[in-house]
Amino acid sequence: MENDDLLVLLSATAQGNKHAFAKLYQSTSGKLFAVSLKMLGNRAHAEEALQDAFVKIWHNASEYQVSKGAVLSWMISIVRYRSLDMLRHHKVRKEQSLLDEHNEGVDIDITYEDDSKLVDCIEQLDPQQKQAIHLAYYKGLTHHELVDHIASPLGTVKSWIRRGLQQLQRCLTL
Repeated sequence: MENDDLLVLLSATAQGNKHAFAKLYQSTSGKLFAVSLKMLGNRAHAEEALQDAFVKIWHNASEYQVSKGAVLSWMISIVRYRSLDMLRHHKVRKEQSLLDEHNEGVDIDITYEDDSKLVDCIEQLDPQQKQAIHLAYYKGLTHHELVDHIASPLGTVKSWIRRGLQQLQRCLTL
């Protein structure tokens, strides 16, 4: 579904239109669930995060600003933040296994099933940028957790993420 179509549904949702909200849910829930499941690695937690995110979308639909980005991006950020909250609350991160992998010198093999432009752009990143972004955005690790996991200084980790995101933005706008 195109951004304009989602915008119409979100605007109607902001006016309390339950039918529009149902269509918005039907159109986006699969993609949003995939984001949550990828981050949480637990179907039940991902379903809970998705439900909480849609409650927030229903209540905050009027707060969406076109100038801030696409409707789907706004919705993904809500799901992502809710998933991060759940990671912290339920402690579903597998921090110990990540630390064990690091101690054994095993790099994380990052693969993406999707065949989108974003995936193509991610694959073009330097290995350090790719790993830092993956751990931060897909696994929900904080900067300080990344420092411990990657065994690099905080400034370096932040620079990898910043430069990687800048490169992704350039790649996606081509």
